[in-house]
Amino acid sequence: MKDRKKIAVLFGGRSPEYKVSLQSAFAVLKSIDQAAYEVVPVGITAEGEWYVYTGPYACIPQDRWNQPEMCTSCAVSPSPRVHGLLIFEKTGTRELPLDGAFPVLHGKNGEDGTVQGVFALAGIPVAGCGLLASALCMDKELAHRVAEQAGIRVPRSARICGPWEADRAELLAREIGYPLFVKPIRAGSSFGISRVSSPETLRKAVADAFAYDTEVELEEAIDGFEVGCAVLGTKQLTIGVVDEIELSGGFFDYEEKYTLKTSQIHVPARIPAEKAEEIRRTAARLYRALGCGGFARVDMFLKSKGEIIFNEVNTIPGCTLHSRYPNMLARVGLEFPDWVRMLLEEAVGEKTGCGVQSQAEADVLQGEKNTKQSAQRPEGDQQENTGTEVTKDRRSGRKAVMTTGQGANKDAVD
Repeated sequence: MKDRKKIAVLFGGRSPEYKVSLQSAFAVLKSIDQAAYEVVPVGITAEGEWYVYTGPYACIPQDRWNQPEMCTSCAVSPSPRVHGLLIFEKTGTRELPLDGAFPVLHGKNGEDGTVQGVFALAGIPVAGCGLLASALCMDKELAHRVAEQAGIRVPRSARICGPWEADRAELLAREIGYPLFVKPIRAGSSFGISRVSSPETLRKAVADAFAYDTEVELEEAIDGFEVGCAVLGTKQLTIGVVDEIELSGGFFDYEEKYTLKTSQIHVPARIPAEKAEEIRRTAARLYRALGCGGFARVDMFLKSKGEIIFNEVNTIPGCTLHSRYPNMLARVGLEFPDWVRMLLEEAVGEKTGCGVQSQAEADVLQGEKNTKQSAQRPEGDQQENTGTEVTKDRRSGRKAVMTTGQGANKDAVD
């Protein structure tokens, strides 16, 4: 049997989404091909303590994993020479080299670039988005600004940079218009989000949001419904089908996301095929513009007249068997173990020393290379780099043509 790649799978985390991560990691761990990978489960407690976990996977979703007999304290070594973990055993410290890491962490201190940065410093490839894309997508307001520069419509919004600016909220809210949403800038699973319909409840909503982050965003409430799209890959993208969230009232808050008491998720979305293809193309454009790689779920709003509005990108989307991301990929022929295998193969196959190279970085490097080549080429012998790539629906065989690099504004479907 060939040598197995050693992959650390991280779960838990010092985040309000700690328990969500346990559910996602359990599904991911069960889906990894044990013949190809030696899995090193690394649990992070809600207080931020790291442990190599050697117990049964079934204890993880029940939050019964953190037992002394099943855990050994560890940390990522910042040294590229170690290229792995430091295991703090009773007899001393042991080095455990890694070929890669898969953070199945949600929200702060896991999905925001912090953990990705630690592994980048150590030279360990990471499955999924890198430091920059993770941090950018976690910052809802900055992600909107980048999307806007890419020519994609975003909600009207304003940033409150700290509690000392809370008094500006009423003025900013009048400029945006009611109803609006008050959101922590960097939080997931709808923690700290409130829908505000009048000035009377604005101050409390701002205070609630500040409980989850040091900065807050006021955002226009879009009159439409939410759609999402799963994106997989870095150099060549696989785009899942579009899904649709049907709400009976209110908004998709934390409780509704994980209980679906009054909501339904339709896969595929109940929209015309032409509009679904436009949403898929928009998802690919946003994924590229924000420098994503590996995998992500791109969320948008669809207004009644068909206008697409960017909402957010989840760089480590929910990964349970019932989550939106795997269900969207399943509809194009990629079952859970398939896309996990593709994600890991791409991550450990890269030799950049810091995980998957983002397309944004690749485009810059390619642009510099093309500039040098063009300068050396005789006049009249110039060639255009369109950056065209093709992804195929695994079941229907349809090819979705996505353009990147210098041809990024020429999205088309064949």
